[in-house]
Amino acid sequence: MGNTTINFIEKPLEAEGPFGPLAGTMLSPEKLSGPIVLIIPGSGPTDRNGNGPLGLNASTYKLLANGLAARGIASVRIDKRGMFGSANAVSDPNDVTIADYAADIHSWVRTIRERTDAPCVWVMGHSEGGLAALFASRDDKEMCGLILVSTAGRPLGEVLKQQIQSQLAGTPLLDQALAAIAMLEAGRQVDVSQLDSALLSLFNPAVQRFMISEFAIDPSELIAEYRKPILIVQGERDIQVTVEDARRLHAAAPASRLTLLPDTNHVLKEVKSSDRAANIATYGDPGLPLAPGVVGAIAGFISDANARE
Repeated sequence: MGNTTINFIEKPLEAEGPFGPLAGTMLSPEKLSGPIVLIIPGSGPTDRNGNGPLGLNASTYKLLANGLAARGIASVRIDKRGMFGSANAVSDPNDVTIADYAADIHSWVRTIRERTDAPCVWVMGHSEGGLAALFASRDDKEMCGLILVSTAGRPLGEVLKQQIQSQLAGTPLLDQALAAIAMLEAGRQVDVSQLDSALLSLFNPAVQRFMISEFAIDPSELIAEYRKPILIVQGERDIQVTVEDARRLHAAAPASRLTLLPDTNHVLKEVKSSDRAANIATYGDPGLPLAPGVVGAIAGFISDANARE
Protein backbone atom coordinates (compact mmCIF):
# COMPACT_ATOMS: atom_id res chain seq x y z
CA MET A 1 0.00 0.00 0.00
CA GLY A 2 1.24 3.50 -0.78
CA ASN A 3 1.37 6.33 1.71
CA THR A 4 -1.78 8.44 1.96
CA THR A 5 -1.10 12.07 1.13
CA ILE A 6 -2.96 14.67 3.17
CA ASN A 7 -3.40 17.96 1.37
CA PHE A 8 -3.51 21.17 3.38
CA ILE A 9 -4.79 24.63 2.59
CA GLU A 10 -3.15 27.69 4.15
CA LYS A 11 -4.84 31.03 3.67
CA PRO A 12 -5.02 34.46 5.31
CA LEU A 13 -7.99 35.25 7.51
CA GLU A 14 -9.20 38.50 9.06
CA ALA A 15 -11.47 39.28 11.99
CA GLU A 16 -12.96 42.56 13.08
CA GLY A 17 -10.73 44.69 15.31
CA PRO A 18 -11.42 47.98 17.07
CA PHE A 19 -10.29 50.32 14.25
CA GLY A 20 -8.98 47.93 11.61
CA PRO A 21 -8.74 44.21 10.86
CA LEU A 22 -7.10 41.56 13.01
CA ALA A 23 -4.94 39.31 10.84
CA GLY A 24 -4.24 35.62 11.03
CA THR A 25 -3.53 32.45 9.07
CA MET A 26 -5.77 29.42 8.78
CA LEU A 27 -4.21 26.03 8.10
CA SER A 28 -6.62 23.21 7.47
CA PRO A 29 -6.98 19.86 5.78
CA GLU A 30 -8.30 20.22 2.23
CA LYS A 31 -11.67 18.91 3.38
CA LEU A 32 -12.42 20.98 6.45
CA SER A 33 -14.86 19.00 8.55
CA GLY A 34 -13.13 18.47 11.89
CA PRO A 35 -12.27 20.61 14.90
CA ILE A 36 -10.64 24.04 14.72
CA VAL A 37 -8.15 25.51 17.20
CA LEU A 38 -7.54 29.23 17.70
CA ILE A 39 -3.91 29.78 18.82
CA ILE A 40 -3.37 32.84 21.07
CA PRO A 41 0.25 34.13 21.23
CA GLY A 42 2.27 34.78 24.35
CA SER A 43 3.59 38.05 25.75
CA GLY A 44 5.23 40.95 23.99
CA PRO A 45 5.75 41.32 20.25
CA THR A 46 5.17 37.66 19.39
CA ASP A 47 3.68 37.04 15.96
CA ARG A 48 1.30 34.40 14.65
CA ASN A 49 4.14 31.94 14.02
CA GLY A 50 5.61 32.30 17.50
CA ASN A 51 8.46 34.63 16.54
CA GLY A 52 9.41 38.20 17.36
CA PRO A 53 12.09 40.89 17.06
CA LEU A 54 13.53 40.30 20.54
CA GLY A 55 15.40 37.08 19.78
CA LEU A 56 12.37 34.77 19.65
CA ASN A 57 12.51 32.63 16.52
CA ALA A 58 11.21 29.23 17.62
CA SER A 59 8.22 29.12 15.18
CA THR A 60 6.31 27.27 17.90
CA TYR A 61 2.82 28.19 16.65
CA LYS A 62 3.59 27.40 13.03
CA LEU A 63 4.95 24.01 14.07
CA LEU A 64 1.86 23.40 16.19
CA ALA A 65 -0.40 24.29 13.28
CA ASN A 66 1.46 21.90 10.97
CA GLY A 67 1.37 19.09 13.52
CA LEU A 68 -2.33 19.51 14.21
CA ALA A 69 -3.18 19.67 10.50
CA ALA A 70 -1.40 16.35 9.98
CA ARG A 71 -3.88 14.92 12.49
CA GLY A 72 -6.91 16.41 10.78
CA ILE A 73 -7.25 19.44 13.05
CA ALA A 74 -7.46 22.91 11.53
CA SER A 75 -6.04 25.97 13.25
CA VAL A 76 -6.00 29.74 13.08
CA ARG A 77 -2.90 31.49 14.40
CA ILE A 78 -3.07 35.24 14.86
CA ASP A 79 -1.23 38.53 15.27
CA LYS A 80 -2.29 40.51 18.34
CA ARG A 81 -3.98 43.88 17.94
CA GLY A 82 -1.55 46.62 16.94
CA MET A 83 1.20 44.21 15.92
CA PHE A 84 2.45 42.78 12.60
CA GLY A 85 -0.50 42.05 10.29
CA SER A 86 -2.90 43.47 12.89
CA ALA A 87 -1.04 46.79 13.05
CA ASN A 88 -4.06 48.81 11.92
CA ALA A 89 -6.42 47.37 14.53
CA VAL A 90 -5.29 49.98 17.09
CA SER A 91 -2.92 52.92 16.96
CA ASP A 92 -0.85 51.89 20.00
CA PRO A 93 -0.13 48.17 20.58
CA ASN A 94 0.91 48.94 24.16
CA ASP A 95 -2.39 50.62 25.06
CA VAL A 96 -4.21 47.37 25.75
CA THR A 97 -5.56 45.30 28.62
CA ILE A 98 -6.27 41.61 29.06
CA ALA A 99 -9.95 42.45 28.57
CA ASP A 100 -9.07 43.89 25.13
CA TYR A 101 -7.30 40.69 24.12
CA ALA A 102 -10.31 38.70 25.37
CA ALA A 103 -12.60 40.82 23.16
CA ASP A 104 -10.37 39.99 20.18
CA ILE A 105 -10.60 36.28 21.00
CA HIS A 106 -14.38 36.51 20.83
CA SER A 107 -14.12 38.34 17.51
CA TRP A 108 -11.91 35.56 16.14
CA VAL A 109 -14.19 32.80 17.40
CA ARG A 110 -17.21 34.44 15.78
CA THR A 111 -15.35 34.90 12.50
CA ILE A 112 -14.09 31.33 12.40
CA ARG A 113 -17.56 29.95 13.05
CA GLU A 114 -19.07 32.17 10.38
CA ARG A 115 -16.47 31.14 7.79
CA THR A 116 -16.45 27.43 8.54
CA ASP A 117 -19.87 26.60 10.05
CA ALA A 118 -17.99 25.01 12.96
CA PRO A 119 -20.31 24.52 15.95
CA CYS A 120 -17.60 25.81 18.27
CA VAL A 121 -13.89 26.66 18.36
CA TRP A 122 -11.17 25.34 20.67
CA VAL A 123 -9.17 28.20 22.19
CA MET A 124 -5.51 27.50 22.92
CA GLY A 125 -3.49 30.11 24.78
CA HIS A 126 0.28 29.91 25.13
CA SER A 127 1.92 31.60 28.14
CA GLU A 128 0.27 35.02 28.54
CA GLY A 129 -2.16 33.95 25.82
CA GLY A 130 -3.50 31.38 28.27
CA LEU A 131 -4.44 34.19 30.65
CA ALA A 132 -6.26 36.00 27.84
CA ALA A 133 -8.06 32.76 26.96
CA LEU A 134 -9.12 32.28 30.58
CA PHE A 135 -10.39 35.85 30.76
CA ALA A 136 -12.34 35.34 27.53
CA SER A 137 -13.87 32.15 28.94
CA ARG A 138 -15.91 34.21 31.41
CA ASP A 139 -18.25 35.01 28.52
CA ASP A 140 -18.03 31.77 26.58
CA LYS A 141 -20.89 30.87 24.28
CA GLU A 142 -18.99 29.63 21.23
CA MET A 143 -15.87 27.89 22.59
CA CYS A 144 -15.53 24.11 22.60
CA GLY A 145 -13.11 24.33 25.51
CA LEU A 146 -9.72 25.63 26.63
CA ILE A 147 -6.17 24.43 26.00
CA LEU A 148 -3.72 26.18 28.31
CA VAL A 149 -0.07 25.74 27.36
CA SER A 150 2.79 27.00 29.55
CA THR A 151 0.26 29.16 31.42
CA ALA A 152 0.88 30.63 34.85
CA GLY A 153 -1.36 29.43 37.66
CA ARG A 154 -0.71 32.47 39.86
CA PRO A 155 -1.26 36.20 39.43
CA LEU A 156 1.53 37.38 37.14
CA GLY A 157 2.83 39.79 39.76
CA GLU A 158 3.79 36.75 41.83
CA VAL A 159 5.43 35.11 38.82
CA LEU A 160 7.42 38.27 38.05
CA LYS A 161 8.54 38.55 41.68
CA GLN A 162 9.88 35.00 41.58
CA GLN A 163 11.75 35.63 38.34
CA ILE A 164 13.22 38.90 39.59
CA GLN A 165 14.30 37.43 42.91
CA SER A 166 16.30 34.77 41.09
CA GLN A 167 17.80 37.20 38.57
CA LEU A 168 18.51 40.19 40.85
CA ALA A 169 19.35 38.44 44.12
CA GLY A 170 22.11 40.25 45.97
CA THR A 171 21.84 43.42 43.89
CA PRO A 172 20.53 46.84 44.95
CA LEU A 173 17.97 46.63 42.14
CA LEU A 174 15.93 43.92 43.86
CA ASP A 175 14.18 46.12 46.42
CA GLN A 176 13.33 48.73 43.78
CA ALA A 177 11.85 46.11 41.47
CA LEU A 178 9.79 44.46 44.19
CA ALA A 179 8.42 47.84 45.31
CA ALA A 180 7.46 48.66 41.74
CA ILE A 181 5.62 45.35 41.35
CA ALA A 182 3.75 45.96 44.62
CA MET A 183 2.61 49.34 43.33
CA LEU A 184 1.32 47.85 40.08
CA GLU A 185 -0.44 45.10 42.03
CA ALA A 186 -2.21 47.85 43.96
CA GLY A 187 -3.41 49.34 40.68
CA ARG A 188 -1.08 52.34 40.71
CA GLN A 189 1.44 53.33 38.05
CA VAL A 190 5.13 53.54 38.88
CA ASP A 191 7.13 56.76 38.62
CA VAL A 192 10.08 55.48 36.60
CA SER A 193 12.12 58.61 37.37
CA GLN A 194 12.70 57.03 40.76
CA LEU A 195 13.99 53.75 39.30
CA ASP A 196 17.47 52.68 38.30
CA SER A 197 17.87 52.90 34.52
CA ALA A 198 18.44 49.14 34.37
CA LEU A 199 14.77 48.64 35.33
CA LEU A 200 13.23 51.04 32.84
CA SER A 201 12.55 48.47 30.14
CA LEU A 202 10.77 46.19 32.61
CA PHE A 203 8.55 48.95 33.99
CA ASN A 204 8.12 50.96 30.79
CA PRO A 205 5.28 53.46 31.40
CA ALA A 206 3.78 52.51 28.02
CA VAL A 207 2.95 49.00 29.25
CA GLN A 208 2.13 49.70 32.89
CA ARG A 209 -1.62 49.90 32.24
CA PHE A 210 -1.44 46.44 30.70
CA MET A 211 0.62 45.10 33.60
CA ILE A 212 -1.94 46.43 36.08
CA SER A 213 -4.70 44.60 34.20
CA GLU A 214 -2.68 41.38 34.24
CA PHE A 215 -1.66 41.57 37.89
CA ALA A 216 -5.31 41.94 38.97
CA ILE A 217 -6.20 38.49 37.63
CA ASP A 218 -5.80 35.16 39.44
CA PRO A 219 -5.84 32.42 36.78
CA SER A 220 -6.84 29.75 39.30
CA GLU A 221 -10.00 31.70 40.13
CA LEU A 222 -10.93 32.01 36.46
CA ILE A 223 -10.33 28.36 35.65
CA ALA A 224 -12.40 27.23 38.64
CA GLU A 225 -15.47 28.87 37.09
CA TYR A 226 -15.14 27.21 33.68
CA ARG A 227 -17.35 24.21 32.97
CA LYS A 228 -16.25 23.01 29.53
CA PRO A 229 -13.28 20.69 28.75
CA ILE A 230 -9.86 22.00 29.76
CA LEU A 231 -6.39 20.72 28.88
CA ILE A 232 -3.34 22.00 30.78
CA VAL A 233 -0.01 21.31 29.05
CA GLN A 234 3.22 22.08 30.89
CA GLY A 235 6.84 21.36 30.04
CA GLU A 236 9.00 20.17 32.92
CA ARG A 237 12.03 22.12 31.60
CA ASP A 238 10.13 25.43 31.41
CA ILE A 239 12.24 28.20 33.00
CA GLN A 240 9.43 30.78 32.83
CA VAL A 241 6.36 28.92 34.10
CA THR A 242 6.61 26.08 36.60
CA VAL A 243 5.06 22.66 37.00
CA GLU A 244 3.63 24.03 40.25
CA ASP A 245 1.71 26.61 38.20
CA ALA A 246 0.16 23.83 36.13
CA ARG A 247 -0.70 21.85 39.24
CA ARG A 248 -2.33 24.93 40.76
CA LEU A 249 -4.55 25.34 37.71
CA HIS A 250 -5.45 21.65 37.79
CA ALA A 251 -6.26 21.75 41.50
CA ALA A 252 -8.65 24.65 40.87
CA ALA A 253 -10.36 22.69 38.08
CA PRO A 254 -10.06 19.00 39.01
CA ALA A 255 -12.04 17.90 35.95
CA SER A 256 -9.32 19.30 33.69
CA ARG A 257 -6.69 17.10 32.07
CA LEU A 258 -3.11 17.82 33.20
CA THR A 259 -0.29 16.76 30.86
CA LEU A 260 3.29 17.22 32.05
CA LEU A 261 5.88 16.80 29.33
CA PRO A 262 9.43 15.78 30.32
CA ASP A 263 12.41 17.56 28.72
CA THR A 264 10.07 20.22 27.27
CA ASN A 265 10.64 23.95 27.72
CA HIS A 266 8.52 27.10 27.50
CA VAL A 267 8.53 27.24 23.69
CA LEU A 268 7.76 23.50 23.55
CA LYS A 269 11.18 22.42 22.34
CA GLU A 270 13.12 19.46 23.72
CA VAL A 271 15.82 20.25 26.29
CA LYS A 272 17.72 17.35 27.83
CA SER A 273 19.61 19.16 30.60
CA SER A 274 19.11 21.84 33.23
CA ASP A 275 21.61 24.12 31.47
CA ARG A 276 19.90 27.51 31.16
CA ALA A 277 21.93 28.63 28.14
CA ALA A 278 21.02 25.47 26.24
CA ASN A 279 17.37 26.01 27.11
CA ILE A 280 17.35 29.61 25.89
CA ALA A 281 19.21 28.66 22.71
CA THR A 282 16.14 26.74 21.53
CA TYR A 283 14.12 29.98 21.54
CA GLY A 284 16.03 31.07 18.45
CA ASP A 285 16.00 27.85 16.46
CA PRO A 286 12.98 27.37 14.16
CA GLY A 287 14.57 24.23 12.73
CA LEU A 288 14.11 22.32 15.98
CA PRO A 289 10.91 20.27 15.99
CA LEU A 290 8.44 20.44 18.83
CA ALA A 291 9.23 18.18 21.75
CA PRO A 292 7.80 14.65 21.57
CA GLY A 293 4.27 14.44 22.89
CA VAL A 294 3.22 18.08 22.43
CA VAL A 295 1.01 17.66 19.37
CA GLY A 296 -0.20 14.25 20.49
CA ALA A 297 -1.35 15.59 23.85
CA ILE A 298 -3.41 18.34 22.22
CA ALA A 299 -4.82 16.26 19.38
CA GLY A 300 -5.63 13.37 21.71
CA PHE A 301 -7.47 15.62 24.13
CA ILE A 302 -9.60 17.14 21.36
CA SER A 303 -10.35 13.70 19.96
CA ASP A 304 -11.37 12.37 23.38
CA ALA A 305 -13.55 15.41 24.07
CA ASN A 306 -15.31 15.08 20.73
CA ALA A 307 -15.87 11.36 21.34
CA ARG A 308 -17.63 12.13 24.64
CA GLU A 309 -20.14 14.45 22.98
